[in-house]
Amino acid sequence: MTFEPRRVVTGHTGDGVSVFLSDGPPPVVRTAPDGALFYEMWSTAAMPAPVAADEPDPTRVSLSVPPEPNGTKIRINEFPPGVVSPTHRTQSVDYGIVLEGEVVLVLDDSETVLRAGDVVVQRGTDHRWENRSGAVARMVFVLVDGEFTESLVKTLGRDVLGSLLHDPMNPMNP
Repeated sequence: MTFEPRRVVTGHTGDGVSVFLSDGPPPVVRTAPDGALFYEMWSTAAMPAPVAADEPDPTRVSLSVPPEPNGTKIRINEFPPGVVSPTHRTQSVDYGIVLEGEVVLVLDDSETVLRAGDVVVQRGTDHRWENRSGAVARMVFVLVDGEFTESLVKTLGRDVLGSLLHDPMNPMNP
């Protein structure tokens, strides 16, 4: 069975009438080098998020893991069996919701298995995702721009800010 999420976007007419602007598959789907799929659903680049009657589709830009400064992202990731993401860290708060299958979240000191219905709040930690099962795993991620506190930067070391993941298509070049 082929998975294709549906994205419904609302907006307004020039007269302020609520309308559907689009209804269909997300226009941007990318495949990472490890085989994971990124279904880009929407993003914002400011806080508070500007709400206009209509606007250009914000997913039609180059892929980056974290949102823009003061921004958000929502995406669906699909992890085929055997996928292991690179270990990475972002300066964001990410809400991950397992839709289907199971994934292993690996941290520096331990790991846990997440299954359908589980929610993880990922708070800027060094981590990787592994699908050790024989079935596809799907997760929704809502990413919110964040900023490490000065205390955390001192603990992790200043060089942590230069090693954050930005480009999942080229994980060796953050």
